[in-house]
Amino acid sequence: MNLPNKLTVLRVLMVPFFVFFMLNDIPEGYGKWIALTLFITASLTDLLDGKIARKYNLVTNFGKFMDPLADKLLVCSALVCLTGKGMLASWIVIVIISREFIISGFRLVASDNGVVIAASYWGKFKTVFQMIMIGMLIGDLQFDLYAILTQVVVWVALILTVVSLVDYLYKNREVLKNDEH
Repeated sequence: MNLPNKLTVLRVLMVPFFVFFMLNDIPEGYGKWIALTLFITASLTDLLDGKIARKYNLVTNFGKFMDPLADKLLVCSALVCLTGKGMLASWIVIVIISREFIISGFRLVASDNGVVIAASYWGKFKTVFQMIMIGMLIGDLQFDLYAILTQVVVWVALILTVVSLVDYLYKNREVLKNDEH
């Protein structure tokens, strides 16, 4: 197993520990900081594994499958935890997770038709803002400017989620056309 794949597996293995510390404020008030550290570390492995895989031509089928899955596990777990703690509206989480299901299904249809669809810049911006949003919500610093900035980032992440979905579907609309009459 190459280094990028090991980083992807590490990210998956970090998710249960992240969830544990996210939902259990132990030891004595440090749970959220441990969870935040795990989330940031896992997010950085996402950035790193892709760069290494492309730079050294270490792209594998395992990585193509597991990297997006690891990302979805991390982000969706964080969103569910934040909703459970009352820190993020459930409708926002539903929009974000729905986008992920729609894109995953769309990629599956494309793959069945022999089409590989690369991530767009909108999708990359969406991911960056979602991760920043999650980190800011976990940090939950208690001062007004931070709260305002966090809400701005939540809205930007939400808007980018919708824009990236529309962009993705529009640019690849040919995949959904059926040639059978």
